[in-house]
Amino acid sequence: MISQIKTKVREDRRLSGEEALLLYREADLNLLGQLADEIRQRLHPEPIVTYVIDRNINYTNICISGCKFCAFYRAPGDSSGYVLSREDLAKKIEETQALGGTQILLQGGLHPDLPLSFYEEMLSFIKDNFGIHCHAFSPPEIVHIAHISGLSVKGVLERLIKAGLDSIPGGGAEILVDRVRRQISPRKASTDEWLDVMETAHGLGLKTTATMMFGHIERLDERIEHLLRLRDLQDRTGGFTAFIAWPFQPQNTALKVRPSTGHDYLRLLAISRIVLDNFPNIQASWVTQGPKVAQIALFFGANDFGSLMIEENVVAATGVSHRLSEKEMRRIINEAGFKPHQRLMDYTLVNNSKTG
Repeated sequence: MISQIKTKVREDRRLSGEEALLLYREADLNLLGQLADEIRQRLHPEPIVTYVIDRNINYTNICISGCKFCAFYRAPGDSSGYVLSREDLAKKIEETQALGGTQILLQGGLHPDLPLSFYEEMLSFIKDNFGIHCHAFSPPEIVHIAHISGLSVKGVLERLIKAGLDSIPGGGAEILVDRVRRQISPRKASTDEWLDVMETAHGLGLKTTATMMFGHIERLDERIEHLLRLRDLQDRTGGFTAFIAWPFQPQNTALKVRPSTGHDYLRLLAISRIVLDNFPNIQASWVTQGPKVAQIALFFGANDFGSLMIEENVVAATGVSHRLSEKEMRRIINEAGFKPHQRLMDYTLVNNSKTG
């Protein structure tokens, strides 16, 4: 059966959920990597690995979701809770642009007291003063703002787009199966709500990314279900630019599980590249895996090295912290035999004269 599935993948035919699960469970790591790498080469014949220079700005850490996997959030009233001032926001964006940054990734907790106007004014402030691309507000944030404002998801998105929203990150997906979501994030957007935000955003002309956080309480078949839900939506809209998966980091969280290994990560990455046949790009997660495993990921289906991550707070709150300069990132990509190239959110290549 594995032999038949292997042939099907090599003939560029779509796998069913049952075939994908069987391949994921039974194929050895080398075969998964080989198949994923063949797909990457088919989709990206040029030996280019892209990356983006941006900054992950968390405008608030106050959150009512209470996700069991999160070490970053603070409950309302906590003395260490914050809402970023305009002065601090401006400083962070200035530093980003000075390093050649082309976008900011703007995300925060589900704050119970911030009205829709707060988000509109924040976007307008950024656009009026810096003109930088705003990759902002994951689906749970959009659902939360809709609840707070009394507007529909479409109504909220239309207002945010008018204020300066350019694209939406795929955060908050975790595992797109409600059995899992009810246990680890019961007050966050459901699977259908997450997907509805993305479908609505795509319909309004926004590009988005998609993510998966794996390695907590989910089963292997639920990981495949997650991928299939993304694939189905991409068939309808074509609005996803990339998929990013990373393993759950259990340190300092309420979930006590064995941390995923590099082997676990590479298997998941490879099956993602195989199943998501309509996703143009797969991103390596050096932020959680470190540069060496991320380098290996370039031979397991990934064609993108993700963000320089000038700032990252959520993963760092678990005690996991990896940092790379642009020079180091380009060296790592070069050493793997690829040509590094800076990109924008939509994967347009940035024309510059950088070498090495």
